[in-house]
Parts: sequence; structure tokens; C-alpha cells
Amino acid sequence: MKKTLIRRGGVILLSVFIFFGACGRTKDDPVRVLLVTGGHKFDQEPFYALMQSLPGITVTEVTHPDAFAMFRPENRASYDVVLLYDMLQSISEEAKQDFTDCLKSGKGLIVWHHAYAAYWNWPEYQNIVGGRYHRETWTDENGVSHPASTYKYDVPLRVKVADTKHPVTRDIQDFDVIDEIYINTTVNPDVHVLLAATEPSDVSSVAWTHRYGESKVITILLGHDNQAWANPAFVKLLTQAIFWAKP
Repeated sequence: MKKTLIRRGGVILLSVFIFFGACGRTKDDPVRVLLVTGGHKFDQEPFYALMQSLPGITVTEVTHPDAFAMFRPENRASYDVVLLYDMLQSISEEAKQDFTDCLKSGKGLIVWHHAYAAYWNWPEYQNIVGGRYHRETWTDENGVSHPASTYKYDVPLRVKVADTKHPVTRDIQDFDVIDEIYINTTVNPDVHVLLAATEPSDVSSVAWTHRYGESKVITILLGHDNQAWANPAFVKLLTQAIFWAKP
């Protein structure tokens, strides 16, 4: 059966999909992923090819500004897992409440690559994703000042699996990848680290899990472009993360 990625640009169309999509669900049905994009460019052809290739998963994409409507209570029945691949900075108080309520109700969340750097002016976002990309100079818990976060393209990374027994990293071995890295960021001390970069030395945790309300959250900093997307270890990681995050 050929899989297609469904794109919805308006709330009315989304609502129709929601009404019918929520009926008659069984445990053997595909995991339904709500893919949120907007606020950052990406190489669309290989990206959508990756999305369509994920086994046992269906993907519905919604792009800002329509994405926030999907977090409202009446729209949550159409998906199991939220996959953030956006990098928007502006979010209303109403949207903040809808998003956090959605997670507290138990929807799974995957924060993918540049989505980690979204919502710089929303402190609660750090608690949601388990870390922070700092737009400005910042001070850590020990009172030490650090420069603003930054990034570097096309960096050869040696990635070590920190937890080989976790369902998200099951049967994944240490691997090499060329990817964009984030530098001078914060990773919250209470997260469970899944992947750590051993090279270069200025990058450490690159994937972790934690809880926000009833939501299982996985943050994956890898995955800037097709150099990562084409890596079998990354594809397996993303697939298993989606299945694990499902309520």
C-alpha cells in the first residue's frame, strides 16, 4: 500500500479529517503523526520522501499559522504524536495554553532539530523540550556567564548510544553522521540522555527523553538535512521515537 503525506492548509479541512480519522481506531492501526512545520526552510523533496518512508506511520502536515488550531481540545482526536519541525518565535497566550494542555493530556511529542530553537521568549518551552537554545548571553545555575548559542553546518559527528536498552535506541549502534550542531545550549539535568556526541568535544547530548505532564517527550537535535535523513541509524531512531511516544 502506497503511503501519502497529507497536507492541510486550513482549519475547516482539518476538522473534516479529524471527525472521520478518529473513528474505529484499533491498536494495530498506524501511528498518526501531526507534523508541524513553519518558521524555518528545509530541503523539501528528501524530507517528504523520508516522511513517506516511515513504516507503520501516517503523517499529516500542518504549517503555521494553522498549526496552533490543532492543539485545541476538539482537534486532538486526529493524531497520536506531535512532531515539531518548526522554528516559530511568536506564540499567543491562548496557543501556549492549548499546547501545554494538549501535552498534559498525554499526546506524545517529538522535538526535532531546529524546533529546539523555537519560542525564545517563552520560558516554559525549556521545560517542555528539556533544554534551551539561547538567543542571548546567559548565566548557568552556578553563576557562570556563557555566550549566546550558535550553530555550525556540516560537522562530522561520532554519536554514541548512551542507553542501548531504551525502546527509542533499541538495536542502534554507535554511528557517524555529518550534521548541523548546536553550541552553548542548555540540556536540563533531569532528562534521560539517549545519544551523546563524542566528537567534536563542544557537543554532548544530542537526543534525550523526559516527561511533560502526561506526555512522553523525545528531543532529537540531529537531522538538519539529507546527510542525516539518509543515515539508516537516524531513520531507525526517528521511527522508534514515534512509536515510543504514542500514548
